[in-house]
Amino acid sequence: MIIFHSAIAEIFGKSCKSEISGNSFGSHCTYYPGKWELNPGDGAFYGPKIDVTIRDALRRPFQCATIQLDFQLPERFNLKYRSADEAAAADAGKPPPRPVMIHRAILGSLERFIAVITEHFAGKWPFWLSPRQVLVVPVAAPYREYASEVADKLSILGLYVDVDNGENTLPKKIRNGEIAQYNFILVVGQDELDSRSVNVRNRDDVGTKARTETLPLDVIAEKLLALKTSRSLHNKLQ
Repeated sequence: MIIFHSAIAEIFGKSCKSEISGNSFGSHCTYYPGKWELNPGDGAFYGPKIDVTIRDALRRPFQCATIQLDFQLPERFNLKYRSADEAAAADAGKPPPRPVMIHRAILGSLERFIAVITEHFAGKWPFWLSPRQVLVVPVAAPYREYASEVADKLSILGLYVDVDNGENTLPKKIRNGEIAQYNFILVVGQDELDSRSVNVRNRDDVGTKARTETLPLDVIAEKLLALKTSRSLHNKLQ
């Protein structure tokens, strides 16, 4: 939800010239398709501001992003500017105009934002944000070299890839990968080695656990990179 805080009546004893800008600033909230509300007279001492409030998994509100107009610092630092038009006006004896400073913090407090989205996703991060994007699992020791080759190819593309070359059974390795919330688990064995492919399991598609999909290595690399670039919230290969 967006909250627009209009400016207080006076700032440092001066008539608040930001009232006019506040009306203009706040009018842009009407273009927002979601819910927003006006909080009159609750602006900061330096001018009006827009706060974006989001709710966590427990529906608790947290103020994150904020955009604020500041009339005070430009005045206190005696800031002025000139465009081509202002230069002509200055030549005519008019004083150059004073800028308005915009404070813009899209994430707000970074720590607070990370805490909120961590709780929101509950460990199931979208692919482009995930610290555990891909796990490569060889079915047996002879296929560890190919598993490492797959991991290297994907890592070069900037993906986060791990390889489970441990001594656990194949079902145990896959189960560990599922518990760790890897977005994709790629299983490789003799068939995959011969065809230069991987067997794909999608974390968010339970169907792939019973009916896995085999894709050529170049194809899965292209699809994973496209998914990362799309920044989609859905863990789905196109």
